[in-house]
Amino acid sequence: MSHMLIFGMGYAASHLADRLLARGWAVTGTTRDGRGGTLAFDDAPSVIAALRGATHILSSVPPAEGADPVLARYGEAIAIAPARWVGYLSSTGVYGDARGAWVDESAPVKGRRPDRNVADAAWAMLRGDASVLRLPGIYGPGRSILDRIGEGRAHRIDLPEQVFSRIHVDDIAGGVIASFTGPPGVYNLADDEPCHQNRLVEWGCARLGAPLPPLQSLEDAGLSPAARAFYAENRRVANGKAKRLLGWTPRYPSFREGLASLP
Repeated sequence: MSHMLIFGMGYAASHLADRLLARGWAVTGTTRDGRGGTLAFDDAPSVIAALRGATHILSSVPPAEGADPVLARYGEAIAIAPARWVGYLSSTGVYGDARGAWVDESAPVKGRRPDRNVADAAWAMLRGDASVLRLPGIYGPGRSILDRIGEGRAHRIDLPEQVFSRIHVDDIAGGVIASFTGPPGVYNLADDEPCHQNRLVEWGCARLGAPLPPLQSLEDAGLSPAARAFYAENRRVANGKAKRLLGWTPRYPSFREGLASLP
């Protein structure tokens, strides 16, 4: 039986786990505190035992305080584990600001978070069968612009040249699964239609029959530092390599299909 060990059972990883369980896989996950039947991250004996029995290993844990916690604690064990596939969910933030241009996997890594850049490179070099899957903004059930509109938290920002890429959480799971039988390497997983965030807000308001939020400057919108950082970079993420080499195609090629699928 195939057995996936997932470090960090967060939003995207949990959706992947559900897909694998439906296919008859065994799935073991870690969390900080071992909640919900997972292993506690610091329970080293149990985690090492799971590493030795896993056929596939995935980390969705982002770096923190200048280091990747999974590599710091278990990197040596992962490097020699008998698994036939190892993967890491990284971020297209490693490309930094491209001023709206398209970026593919050959683009330089120059993102504003050095720890993310270093972790991305370290996972790629950890072992020969490692795959690094770079993700843009993630959305899906319970985590989309429709939820923010319903909660009154959506904004329209007056930055007409700003462009973002995104991916539905189900397409992340599909991309990870496709990479099991494809050549290892670095892949962007993104939909086919980068666009301004305002288009999602406008589409979502029309679908929900909600009023449009006012068009505001970034300074007047009162965004959190994290939300402001979202607008500090501008790029279109190309997904052609994953299509060519993994045979992956997004089920939701644009935000319209993805949002329309949500309850």
